[in-house]
Amino acid sequence: MADEDRVAPFELVVFGGAGDLALRKLLPAMYQRERDGRLAADGRIVAVARTPMSEAAYRARAEAALKAHVPAETLDAAVAATFLKRLDYVACNAADAADIAKLKPHLAAAGRTRAFYLATAPDLFGPICRALSAAGLAIPGSRVVLEKPLGHDLASSRAVNDEVGAVFGEERVFRIDHYLGKETVQNLMALRFANRMFERLWHAGEIDHVQITVAEALGVEGRGGYYDRSGALRDIVQNHLMQLLCLVAMEPPARLDADAVRDEKVKVLKSLRPLSPQDIARDTVRGQYAAGAIRGQAVPGYAEEIGANTQTRTETFVALRLAVDNWRWAGVPFYLRTGKRMAERRSEIVVEFRAVPHQIFPPEAGEIVPNRLVVRLQPDEGIHLVLNTKTPTPGKLKLQRAALNLSFAEAFKTRHPDAYERLLTDVLRGNQTLFMRRDEVEWAWRWVEPILGAWAAAGDAPKPYPAGSWGPAAATALIARDGRAWREEAG
Repeated sequence: MADEDRVAPFELVVFGGAGDLALRKLLPAMYQRERDGRLAADGRIVAVARTPMSEAAYRARAEAALKAHVPAETLDAAVAATFLKRLDYVACNAADAADIAKLKPHLAAAGRTRAFYLATAPDLFGPICRALSAAGLAIPGSRVVLEKPLGHDLASSRAVNDEVGAVFGEERVFRIDHYLGKETVQNLMALRFANRMFERLWHAGEIDHVQITVAEALGVEGRGGYYDRSGALRDIVQNHLMQLLCLVAMEPPARLDADAVRDEKVKVLKSLRPLSPQDIARDTVRGQYAAGAIRGQAVPGYAEEIGANTQTRTETFVALRLAVDNWRWAGVPFYLRTGKRMAERRSEIVVEFRAVPHQIFPPEAGEIVPNRLVVRLQPDEGIHLVLNTKTPTPGKLKLQRAALNLSFAEAFKTRHPDAYERLLTDVLRGNQTLFMRRDEVEWAWRWVEPILGAWAAAGDAPKPYPAGSWGPAAATALIARDGRAWREEAG
């Protein structure tokens, strides 16, 4: 293995180290880096939480998490034993400078890359950073990783970033969006900028519209307390969907480095057409799932699932029609939607090209459908290009649609890395390309915030939709008004 493939000596300090994110995602991701031989021998992972626990007890909990969340075919007992030896545990109040000083004996004086991962509630981001500074632990060159949500509106987002920025300069802040670590999302850039055939077609002259969908079959799954204060617009649209939109719509960066890429993403966010109250009433849909069935199993409605005493008005579904006002995308509508308890788990980007300008085939040959590029993010990551072809039969010419399929699992015959593997590795290497810059976060909030305000002012309840469906009928009407259909409805 080349030396540049290996992460240099490091110490990764995970606040919230006994929580769900750390045990379900972060530790399994770092285990996979261990299995691939990508971690330096003296790298350390220090978990921090309030719960009193011995180091041995934490390692036992971590071992159970690996068995639960690492695929059996990649879980090697010897590798796991080596990995578990990297783990330390410190019980303390992370927001208290005197208490957080308990970390000092577990950290090296020099010679290691130091990264603090804040897998905690956002209201602790500022206090933890201040405590790290007061205890002398935020040494020059150390980094901090922030999980979403970064505030609940523009003002609170700025307040969080100001507090963190007082301790860590922007070049040392890594705002994580795990969607950006997915292989297919990164392949979207390769598809566009390494293949001339697509980039030459990537504009309003050839593209009819774009759909971006992030659909989940699950409900709130124990996150009801957080989710009912947030809702789908804050939880998914402001970050995940905005980031995917940027990667589809951005101009080619001059080079593949963090600021060049993020500069182009910010230009997209600045180009989003602001929505007036009339636009919001017409071009946004908010819904909430009612009782229904998922894969044949009855599931409760949202209010019942979170145990609400009264009818909650939190949206679990959002559909939007928006425009990017620049030369490349003028006149091309972008349709975004996300929802919980949908018909299936699916995250994808659909780019539908314009229809052929002239039909030369007789009507009995069949319909010519527009070409469609589908970038599937999950599950079964891959890229599909829908074409019109002739059916292989004698007699009269018949047309049918067919897809050129690139399944990553089949094409590369290798394990598909989890997004956190790439992102944690990039944190330790200091590569910010796949992380959000402060101005990205703020421009996204500027566009989303008027929608939140208009919804609150209107006071309307979210439109109900049965669990196991594709959302409220109003979402179908939103796109149908333009003579278009969501992919599963278009066929």
